[in-house]
Amino acid sequence: MKKNIAIAMGGYAEEYDISIKSGNIVYKHLSKINYNTFRIVFSKKEWFYWSDDNSKIPVDKSNFSISLHGEVIFFDVVFNTIHGTPGEDGLLQAYLKLLNIPQTSCCFYTAATTFNKRDCISILKAYQIPTANNFLINKGDNVDIENIIANVGLPCFVKANRSGSSFGVIKAYTPKDINPALIEAFKVDHEVIIESFLSGTEVSVGVACLNGTPTMLGITEIVTENDFFDYEAKYLGKSEEITPARITPKQQQEIEALVLKIYHILGMKGFARTDFIFDKGKPYFLEINTNPGLSEASILPQQAIHKGISLSKLFANEIEEALINS
Repeated sequence: MKKNIAIAMGGYAEEYDISIKSGNIVYKHLSKINYNTFRIVFSKKEWFYWSDDNSKIPVDKSNFSISLHGEVIFFDVVFNTIHGTPGEDGLLQAYLKLLNIPQTSCCFYTAATTFNKRDCISILKAYQIPTANNFLINKGDNVDIENIIANVGLPCFVKANRSGSSFGVIKAYTPKDINPALIEAFKVDHEVIIESFLSGTEVSVGVACLNGTPTMLGITEIVTENDFFDYEAKYLGKSEEITPARITPKQQQEIEALVLKIYHILGMKGFARTDFIFDKGKPYFLEINTNPGLSEASILPQQAIHKGISLSKLFANEIEEALINS
């Protein structure tokens, strides 16, 4: 019997439209012969099934079901493509865990930990994973610019602590830039992390659990037209993404060992895309995305295709892994 697959998309964050694109790509490539697929859209106002004729059928939040043609549809697996809250910060994972519905991304604890840049970096530092120097500040705290500069130097990055797609990320070049940057970052989150600037080759590494084994899909080099890999560079064509990255075999081996170690440390499952920068030849961890973009132009799908894995196979593998590990 075909499994019912809910493709969760949308969400409550600024990344809503990006998630819709990712979800539609999964919907397009998942086999309709092997699965019954349903696009389930999450917004702050409502959760609904988005049918092919553009009608909207509400989701029963008490058991995550829909009523269709007089039949109540329950889901065997949720394919989670929500970027940001509630799909990438653990809320959706915890809800589905209570309902005993398998889902494709990491567990609620790992999602909450990785979505919080401060917590994630604190864990990885304990395992000697190289990261930038950082300074933490909350909304309402006294801002001591001299102390900030003493810790991270200039230029530096001011980042909303819990955000994605480079929303709330500002590069500060001078002491006068820091307060305006904090104002912008605090529009996204009441917690901010300020990080030292690292200069060098930036790479992004995709991982998927293939046949039960965490497997690196590829290493992509990011060459941006902008000053850093911001929203425009990621989504508006202001960057070049080169797969495989132009790095040495030694650097490739070092990155592969590092990314799989991080995957293990954080208790990951499903997809992950981890970003690094080589500063003076040494790779530094930047961030990990547990629900990375899945459009055909996104980095992880590009890597899979370069490795010879079709998107249909890649997405089906995620569903089968979720069923096995449920």
